[in-house]
Amino acid sequence: MPGPLEGMTVVEIVGLGPGPFCGMLLADLGADVIRIDRADPGRMFVPTDPAVDVLARGRRSIAIDLKVPAGVELVLRLAESADAMFEGMRPGVAERLGIGPEEAIGRNPALVYGRMTGWGQDGPWAQMAGHDIDYIALTGMLHAVGREGEPPVPPLNLVGDFGGGGLLLALGMLAAILSARQTGEGQVVDAAMVDGASVLGSFIWGLAAGGGWTTTRGTNLLDTGAPFYDVYETSDGEHMAVGALEPQFFAALAELLDLPAELAAAQWDRDAWPELRRAIAGRFATRTRDEWAAHFAGSDACVAPVLDFEEAPHHPHLAARGTFTEVAGVVQPAPAPRFSSTPTGEPTPPAPAGSGTDAILAQIGLDPAEIEALRGRGVIA
Repeated sequence: MPGPLEGMTVVEIVGLGPGPFCGMLLADLGADVIRIDRADPGRMFVPTDPAVDVLARGRRSIAIDLKVPAGVELVLRLAESADAMFEGMRPGVAERLGIGPEEAIGRNPALVYGRMTGWGQDGPWAQMAGHDIDYIALTGMLHAVGREGEPPVPPLNLVGDFGGGGLLLALGMLAAILSARQTGEGQVVDAAMVDGASVLGSFIWGLAAGGGWTTTRGTNLLDTGAPFYDVYETSDGEHMAVGALEPQFFAALAELLDLPAELAAAQWDRDAWPELRRAIAGRFATRTRDEWAAHFAGSDACVAPVLDFEEAPHHPHLAARGTFTEVAGVVQPAPAPRFSSTPTGEPTPPAPAGSGTDAILAQIGLDPAEIEALRGRGVIA
């Protein structure tokens, strides 16, 4: 694919969730991401058919047995000509396999070595298993999401795995690659989801420090505590999202909902919030979601319909922008952000594990006989 990262080579050791997301982002932006799959891909947990694994799009795949010395040597050969390499194993596993940062950077002093974990490379919990929900629980982020008097609600796996994990790893590696190109020295990027999720909450930490946020869930400005920042049910059982924070936007909301004058003037009167919430809910309950969407279209009331995954790609605004695309029959988000001088292309479908093995090995100097010998020994698949 073309894009601003064209000419950059990244080696990705296959993993789950945040690692593949990082690889997808870099590939979307034009990097040549070589994905090292397992020689026995059946042992790798994949929640969907690999053909529709959107996170695996846009890169070539080589299948290598990392438990044999010849497989380890192939990985290090690939690292010799790469800008970056990353893995998502527990701390110490890559070292035990022989593909840790010391070995890889020893082959290529300018190599950036990315490490994606939940707890980080050190600390008392570094060796514990965990998932997104656990990492964001420890950082305070999970506690903040939910309605008053109700348990916390996991925000899918967006905050830990993808925002605080894969996205932060991609950013960190790109920063380190820029440094390596200036200094000639590579380095290790330790991307921990507990760190990244905490960084995503920086705005809330600032509000809390200034007295603008409390630990009582569902009572604050952005956690459904404010009636003008919440979701309301419509007459057809669907929902509208309201985010009228600024006074001028709330005024537009009040006008388009035909709220009583006393409520239209009471945006920041917390004593009036229960009555204001009832009034807003009552108004939305009188029409369908699509009727309200048409009513608010083009206004500054900060109101939008809540769409599901089947509906979103067909919304006129998202369709006009091409926010979603279709790759090999699978509808999925298009690469983002947009670039004026180095636009990205259409992603390629997920490559079957090992489908690029021969071409990738030829690229690093192996001849057909050597490749067949490795295949015969089960080093590659």
